[in-house]
Amino acid sequence: MRTGSEAPARALQLIQITDTHLFADAGGTLLGLDTRHCLREIVALLLRTQPPDLIVASGDLTHDGSPQAYQALRDCLAAAGAPVFCLPGNHDEGTALRASMNRDGFFTVRSHCDRGWQQVFLDSTIPGDEGGHLAAQELQELDAALGAHPRLPALVWLHHQPVPIGSRWLDTMAVDNPGPFFDIIDRHPQVRAIVWGHVHQVFDRTRNGVRLLAGPSTGIQFLPGSDRFAIDHSPPGYRWFELHPDGEFDTGIQRLERIPGIIDADARGY
Repeated sequence: MRTGSEAPARALQLIQITDTHLFADAGGTLLGLDTRHCLREIVALLLRTQPPDLIVASGDLTHDGSPQAYQALRDCLAAAGAPVFCLPGNHDEGTALRASMNRDGFFTVRSHCDRGWQQVFLDSTIPGDEGGHLAAQELQELDAALGAHPRLPALVWLHHQPVPIGSRWLDTMAVDNPGPFFDIIDRHPQVRAIVWGHVHQVFDRTRNGVRLLAGPSTGIQFLPGSDRFAIDHSPPGYRWFELHPDGEFDTGIQRLERIPGIIDADARGY
């Protein structure tokens, strides 16, 4: 029991890193940007400003699905000195991801509880497809994970957006069965937010009291509200969370001061 003289527990500092798109090649570029260099710059910024207690890497961790690219991700994020919880995106290779990212401080698990909060991690990928889907087992295990800790405030993580974000081309690649997903969310009032990657842009809305959040890529950004593929020339960044002991949280975006490289002006897709 906490006595009146004890200080309140410190907020959990959680960082979302997403859409890193690393390659086996150390100089691999996506639309002109060296993605590995971008990630190193993001980690350096993170250590200067918000040293994390926990990192969630929310998919498209590699662009080529290679073991070498996952090792590069480990090397980059190990410098942050925090446990890293990984989930797959449509550019990832599931077997290679699980083999590389589930040991020595990196984890591919369903649920993690820390400092009075639960994180639940879902796989929304469809093999060979850019779009998202939550299989029956994913939904069953989401329900079970939340049901196991009804008193803990929770964040639910996936790669694909479960709601339209207002960008026509990206919304063709959203979760295609959001109804059953939100039925489960609505049964568990401890869920505070749903967080995803995939869209390479910031998104922040609220549904039935639950925040719906996406964060920027550590590399290329996509232009919000665009009907077609379009680049946003905002710098790379990450989303931060302060998860408080009372079940409330703060969140925001931190970006590099400038884009670390030159984006291919002729890019029409990736």
